[in-house]
Amino acid sequence: MPEYRPDSPVLADIASHWKSAYVHVPFCRRRCPYCDFAIVDESIGSSLSHAEYVDALVAEIAMETDFGPLDAINFGGGTPSRLTPEQLGIVIAALRDQFGLNDDAELSLEVNPEDWSEEFGSGLVDVGFTRVSIGAQSFDQDVLQALGRQHTYEMIQNAVEGARRCGISSVGIDLIFGHPAESSKSWDSTVDHAMQLDLDHISTYSLTVEPGTELSRSISNGAPGPDDDIQADRYERFEKLALGQGFVRYEISNHARSGHVCRYNLATWAHGEYVAFGIGAHDHRWGTRARNHVRPDRYIDDIHSGSRPRLAIEHLTATEQERDRLMVGLRLAAGTPLTATAQRFAVSLEGRRFIEAGILKIDSGRITVTEPMMSDAVIREALSISSSDDGKEGQQ
Repeated sequence: MPEYRPDSPVLADIASHWKSAYVHVPFCRRRCPYCDFAIVDESIGSSLSHAEYVDALVAEIAMETDFGPLDAINFGGGTPSRLTPEQLGIVIAALRDQFGLNDDAELSLEVNPEDWSEEFGSGLVDVGFTRVSIGAQSFDQDVLQALGRQHTYEMIQNAVEGARRCGISSVGIDLIFGHPAESSKSWDSTVDHAMQLDLDHISTYSLTVEPGTELSRSISNGAPGPDDDIQADRYERFEKLALGQGFVRYEISNHARSGHVCRYNLATWAHGEYVAFGIGAHDHRWGTRARNHVRPDRYIDDIHSGSRPRLAIEHLTATEQERDRLMVGLRLAAGTPLTATAQRFAVSLEGRRFIEAGILKIDSGRITVTEPMMSDAVIREALSISSSDDGKEGQQ
């Protein structure tokens, strides 16, 4: 495939046809205070072993049909690096046998810095991984402690350098910004450290407060929470520095050098189809969205009974599918095609206001958000317009 800029509309349109698989690995040494994901917190004990879970994944994969070949596989979590390369390889083999892999398929893994070793990295290469995303989050030890992370700056550096030595094709890190423990100086230092590493990809996420988390409870008890204006400033400072170092934003949270976009990420936001396996996993095949049980016992019980461990399945109308495409596509720097649904939003009162303010742009048959930190506001308005259209259709 030719090497396109990460924000290329041509690349985004190609990605919309990629087929991907997501595998959720729920195991974590302990739950981070901001996390509301479907995980197994091993600090409080678990009856679910890693081996049993791998067997369940293989069984679930065998239940999926009529899909593939795959252009991308992504292991997320949780902490996928809690599994051994051999266990990860068993799941990859099951995916390959069931769906097939294209010759240039990308295999990606989220890795915690404290899990890295030379043996682990070599094992990843042996089973076919071409990309790792290392959960750095910050290079400030005080911020890492506030985030509940268990690694150090040295561990991050060791993982990045080790991934390079092992021959991983694309090496990236994740960063979280906006924790009250983080100062402007601290964030600038974190970004500087990131730019000094030999990286191909950086994902940046603003700290969010999710109901039911330890972070949410502490804020309810009087602790300071994230500030939207500060987070916007941190994001803009990162993007300016990253662009100067050759990192191009292709999605709100994702920046890459040319040739190093994360295929699974780009395909997802371009409204490509993907199958998903594991506890709490969500998948999307044109016209249908489904999600699995989040409780480990329910998931395993269904697998043992020979049933797909579905919590819910939603069949979408053509209008709902186009609305979904608009919602996710507005997150892309390349924007999304100006479909009839997108056009209705563009000519609405709120759409025109965004266009007049320079926040929304219509050009070359695409609709694009030009201010990334305004994307959520634009998407909310687009959703309200398209949802009201659904209501009108239902009344006719």
